[in-house]
Amino acid sequence: MALEGDSAGPPTTGSTGIVYDVRMKFHAPLDPKDRHPEDPRRIWKIYEALVDAGCFNRCVRIAVKEAATEDVLLIHDPSHHATLTQTQFLSAPQLDRLAQQFDSVYLCPESAYCARLSCGGLIQLCQAVVTGHIRNGFAIIRPPGHHAEINEPMGFCLYNNVAIATRWVQEHYGIKKVLIVDWDVHHGNGIQEAFIKDPNVLYFSLHRYENAEFYPSSPIAACHVVGDGPGAGRTVNVAWPCPQMGDADYLHAFNTLLMPMAREFAPDLVIVACGFDAAKGDDIGECLVTPQGYAHMTALLKTLAGGRLVLSLEGGYNLEATAQSALACVQVLLGILPNPPPKGPGPSLPLLSSLKPSPACLNTIQAVQEAHGPYWKCFR
Repeated sequence: MALEGDSAGPPTTGSTGIVYDVRMKFHAPLDPKDRHPEDPRRIWKIYEALVDAGCFNRCVRIAVKEAATEDVLLIHDPSHHATLTQTQFLSAPQLDRLAQQFDSVYLCPESAYCARLSCGGLIQLCQAVVTGHIRNGFAIIRPPGHHAEINEPMGFCLYNNVAIATRWVQEHYGIKKVLIVDWDVHHGNGIQEAFIKDPNVLYFSLHRYENAEFYPSSPIAACHVVGDGPGAGRTVNVAWPCPQMGDADYLHAFNTLLMPMAREFAPDLVIVACGFDAAKGDDIGECLVTPQGYAHMTALLKTLAGGRLVLSLEGGYNLEATAQSALACVQVLLGILPNPPPKGPGPSLPLLSSLKPSPACLNTIQAVQEAHGPYWKCFR
């Protein structure tokens, strides 16, 4: 199945797919009193918001199948897979000791199973989109994935769901070019690592950086990091220097950086590493993006790749803010226009675009344009 950017024909249906499986709640801290930020209730709250708004039943339910070993190994080292697989046989003290070997990870006997469900659910959703069974979709999945590196879990993430699904559709369906947009407030180091040399994957991340002081606290998240070798120019880091970044900042980055680059790249599929920890009210992210802001970003992305768009849950730790942000995105996927509605040939954002981006935003965008000038016609 060969596709070529926006020139490809539209999917055979205009429907929106949804992945939700209650079994993913079984990945949980060993101590039930431990209210970890990556709370099993996150997916339930999104489901509840979609049901209450009448959106869930308007979506096509995509059945979840566990990711197979060969799927996981498209990205991860066999030792990584073996480490997680063994967790089902370990005692609580053994699980604690193993988790302490990694950066910000908890493990329980059901963790590997839930990670396979999470990854497999996203694969099934992407398959449904690229085959035309549905037009777009949202994966309400956990554990998240964008921090998981080739050799180890990290940052609440076990398997790198988005990276695996990206490689899976490339290998199984002839999808050549994939745009990954990562709007989680943290840099997706694992996704970047997986595709740093790949000219056919454009990874675009908006994240707090603050001179590598903000998690995952690595200089690879800086604006000047653009990819290696044949992948030069295909890694884009919009590295915010401070908290409190809001709708105007994110939409200005979309309009001046992402959308021009995306149109030039002409992806066959767009996948969003869809964390909501930049949402207003999230105490970890400390940013100010509203549900309306997420809705408008989703509306812009719908104009790419013939509408083939998949959103995959990553972070987001304020349960209500995460649920309302996810609802806003799903409404746009279903064709419910954000307020104010887009006008003209592409989404124009009269209300939000009237807000002025911050000086921090403007300086960051200038740094990205300077770093990527040699690689993109749109910046020359």
